[in-house]
Order: sequence, then C-alpha cells, then structure tokens
Amino acid sequence: MDKISVRDFMTKELVVFTPETDIYTAIDELVKSEISGAPIVDGDGRLVGIISQKDCLRTLANGAFHNAPAGPVSEYMTEAVMSIGPDMDIFTVADLFLNNVYRRIPVVEEDVVIGQISRRDILRAIQHMIGSAKA
Repeated sequence: MDKISVRDFMTKELVVFTPETDIYTAIDELVKSEISGAPIVDGDGRLVGIISQKDCLRTLANGAFHNAPAGPVSEYMTEAVMSIGPDMDIFTVADLFLNNVYRRIPVVEEDVVIGQISRRDILRAIQHMIGSAKA
C-alpha cells in the first residue's frame, strides 16, 4: 500500500481568523460552520495560535466577573500550538490524536498554514484504506 499522507486527507478550505478578530465573530463563524476550532494566522498566513470551542467558553467565565466579556481572539486563543507538515503519514497523525487531546492539527508548509487535519479526516482515510483493500 502506498504511503497515505496528511496532504491526501487534510481540509484545505479553512476558516481562519486573525488575532484581531472579535471573539463573538469567531464564535458565530465556528457555530455557523459547524467546526470545533480554527487556526489564527498573521497577515502572512503564519500560524500564531488556535481558537477552540473550549477557548470560546472562557467568554462566559470572564463575563461572570466583568459583565461584558468581549475582545479580540488573541485574548482567548491558545498560542502554544502543535503543527505538522503535509507529508506526514496518517498513521503518525492517528497516533498523535490517540495520545493527545487534540481534535485538529494545523498543517504548515514553509511557515504558512495550508490546511488542517482532524480526527474526522483520519476516519475518512481509514474508510479509503478499507475501500481500497476491498477492491
């Protein structure tokens, strides 16, 4: 069987935000797009963080103390983000998902975000492998 890489199954059409994006705009887009998180990129497309549903829940905690939870995504995002390259094999990525709490991992090439791989994408790769094996 040929090596199946991240590039073969990653999501390329991404919802991304900048650090200046209003947190409520980000929440609206996550809900509308039915996704659990999105990369935060600078003006050159370089990864600077990630915003997850869990990060967004902090708006409630902040609101309990400040009455008006708001602000840019940069105040809520996770800055320490693991990323991977597009040529990593999906078996290695599956292992990352099994051994960490990640739901999605940004895919970076030449310092620029080019995609994202999620647990669901790995399941699609498994479906592909099963289908290929049956053929």
